[in-house]
Amino acid sequence: MSNSADSPGTGSSPVRGRFRPVRVLTGAVFALAGLIFFTSFNTAKGTDIRTDASLLKLSDLIQERSHENGRLNEANGSLRDDVEALAERDDGSTKAEDDKLAALERSAGTQKVTGEAITVTLNDAPPDATAKLPGYPEPQPDYLVIHQQDLQAVVNALWQGGAKGIKVMDQRLISTSAVRCVGNTLILQGRVYSPPYKITAVGDPEVLQKALTAAPAIQNYMVYVNVYGLGWKVTEDGTVTLPGYSGTVDLQYAKPVE
Repeated sequence: MSNSADSPGTGSSPVRGRFRPVRVLTGAVFALAGLIFFTSFNTAKGTDIRTDASLLKLSDLIQERSHENGRLNEANGSLRDDVEALAERDDGSTKAEDDKLAALERSAGTQKVTGEAITVTLNDAPPDATAKLPGYPEPQPDYLVIHQQDLQAVVNALWQGGAKGIKVMDQRLISTSAVRCVGNTLILQGRVYSPPYKITAVGDPEVLQKALTAAPAIQNYMVYVNVYGLGWKVTEDGTVTLPGYSGTVDLQYAKPVE
């Protein structure tokens, strides 16, 4: 047997007494893991720190603001009625001036309007919809939902057909109303709505329906109705009273930074 440096019997074996950095590194890793576990436990305090149940979701915030805007609009409408009632007592104006003001208010949409009406209802297609007619591709998700341009096409056609007033969902439209969609929801004058969307117009029902039929944008929409099952329904409502617009009429605009 040779008397080598790594023999078990030698007292000066360099192997057993050699400093090993790997052991120190392993110990440091376990110590760090323990610190992380302790910190996680101390933070959680017995709760699931992975859950986001305690966080305010954006959708919840939007719905909360939508309800708040609706409440403020109702309060604003009530105050406006009080102001108008006080003004009618004795404002010093002549009958001709009062008639002119009333006509302007009707045109602006701040007064109720009553007459024969139709309602157009738009709705998303079923999520499992397929092409119903030959020669058309299978639908993309984008094909199956109501878009901003669809709502705008209906509103524009009804105005073109001589509508005296239009209500989208439960809100009266005025000249500054913007029909906007974000995702599959409608945002109208600070409030949020989901489909089905209902648009009611006061006017001659026959003329209004002809205007809808003649609009090129609606003709294109009807292709998706027939092929993919998007919702489309037009009903005559008889005599209807649309509410006056009760929201703010202050204009806001962007100003460039100088």
